[in-house]
Amino acid sequence: MKTRCLMFMVICTLTWTAAYAQPGIAEMGEARSFIRESFFSMMDLSFVLAALISIIGAVHVYHKMQMGKDVSADIPAWFFSALFIIVIHIVLVHVFGL
Repeated sequence: MKTRCLMFMVICTLTWTAAYAQPGIAEMGEARSFIRESFFSMMDLSFVLAALISIIGAVHVYHKMQMGKDVSADIPAWFFSALFIIVIHIVLVHVFGL
């Protein structure tokens, strides 16, 4: 009797967790509509952010060069941070279908 009761509890628990583990299709649609309503164009936004990061990075690297410090690690870091913003745009377009 105890094994049946325990088996019944395990099956109920697994069924309950399986119902919660469904893919969030509705949430993905809600996120897509939110992003479409929030931004006019994700490409424009990503290019503006990448340009701002590039300008800030150029000023930072120029300042460090004028101070006589090593900038060999800063140049790729700023470049790849701007590139990351553009790649995120591509990922968001394909994930949310913008």
